[in-house]
Amino acid sequence: MSRISQQELESYLWGAAVLLRGLIDAGDYKQFIFPLLFFKRISDVWDEEYQTALADSDGDLSYAEFAENHRFQIPEGAHWNDVRQTPKNVGMAIQTALRQLEAANPDLLAGIFGDAPWTNRERLPDETLKNLIEHFSTQTLSVANVPEDELGNAYEFLIKKFADDSGHTAAEFYTNRTVVHLMTQLLAPQTGESIYDPTCGTGGMLISALTEVKRSGGEYRTLKLYGQERNLITSGIARMNLFLHGVEDFQIIRGDTLADPKHIEGDRLRQFDVILANPPYSIKQWDRTAFEQDKWGRNFLGTPPQGRADYAFQQHILASLSNKGRCAILWPHGVLFRNEEQAMRNKMVEQDWVEAVIGLGPNLFYNSPMESCIVVCNRNKPAARKHKVLFIDALNEVTRERAQSFLKPEHQLRILDAFQAFADQPGFAKVVTLAELQSQACNLSIPLYVKRQTSNTSSAANSEQPASLAEAWDNWQTSGRAFWQQMDNLVETLDQLVSETEPDA
Repeated sequence: MSRISQQELESYLWGAAVLLRGLIDAGDYKQFIFPLLFFKRISDVWDEEYQTALADSDGDLSYAEFAENHRFQIPEGAHWNDVRQTPKNVGMAIQTALRQLEAANPDLLAGIFGDAPWTNRERLPDETLKNLIEHFSTQTLSVANVPEDELGNAYEFLIKKFADDSGHTAAEFYTNRTVVHLMTQLLAPQTGESIYDPTCGTGGMLISALTEVKRSGGEYRTLKLYGQERNLITSGIARMNLFLHGVEDFQIIRGDTLADPKHIEGDRLRQFDVILANPPYSIKQWDRTAFEQDKWGRNFLGTPPQGRADYAFQQHILASLSNKGRCAILWPHGVLFRNEEQAMRNKMVEQDWVEAVIGLGPNLFYNSPMESCIVVCNRNKPAARKHKVLFIDALNEVTRERAQSFLKPEHQLRILDAFQAFADQPGFAKVVTLAELQSQACNLSIPLYVKRQTSNTSSAANSEQPASLAEAWDNWQTSGRAFWQQMDNLVETLDQLVSETEPDA
């Protein structure tokens, strides 16, 4: 078989999803397509390993089947080809094979295939499932045919396509990958470090950390990757993602990070060198009462209000940092200035956790027009950065094409250069001392510190009137940004109050 090009691979994978159109919601594609893709990969790699062992043993059939020659064990009757030959009740055959694979590989695959309704013949008749299996069977997904990096990239392509088609639910499992790449570069993970995402979705941030270490020439195989994800299907997708990228040392555990953190060492939270996260924002359904008496000590800044668990996640992340740990967290701007979280924010700032606050442009949250920000914290700030916070206003460092917003490489580079320089850049970056922050009640709203530069500053300085209509507009926008951020927060709060007071239907 010849190598499959990246374009052919992406077309092949998306072609499988097209077969489901009209039968199930686009948001449900992932729970069927990803398990079948992984099942096909496991089977084809097993065959490849079998042929290699056969060649090494001069045709010893028994030796070629030894468990030691295979990464995953495939029980008799649970190979892709067995399912392909099933004449009817194909959904049951698929479900049975997947459960047998999980049972035969409990340490690696327990629960990985999720709980998709394979046997619902109204949604997935035999004909559709046979078409899917035949479509996947048109390619051999061996390592020789499709190396791990290439299949991993195609898997990420498919995750994004599903996010594009999933509407408002996309943000629950997908974070804009250009933002993820920027966050990873800001933290610069190193060989041998432990990396954690407490709300890992499909694993994109962990994959990005791996890719960044590879790109910088580090030994990526020594990285230790950890994640927790509440959703069963999404946690399975994350594990498949890491397997398909060739990662071996990882732990993705299903569970609610606030209610039941799974990464524990002894009687305390496990601590990590690098944490990347895009937590669900302003969730209302969480156990605030339990958090008031949190046995893991994650309420050291205080207990957040019931309607906003943001600082519960923030404290979980800070409590999970090692002595040299640093984190980058993607948030809406409200966490920077909301009055109800002021006391917690004050403590976080005064304890010198915060290293940088980076404001990004609108529409980078999936299917949301909100502006986002990255909060970078560091347990081991360099001496020159202690008792200081860098603010970066990168509102305009964004591109929008075909209804998609993203950061171009030059946008990421400008932000990264400013972060590494840690110096004032008029209109873009400002280093603020702890004393200055305290004079503003530790409000971290970026427009308070980074003043936008007009295009004709010198002429404006010599005149009481703006030099042009464009300059007047720019001045108005600058002065109004902080106000409108506060207004967005007020509207969100009022919406919350209305929803809480409305009688149940």
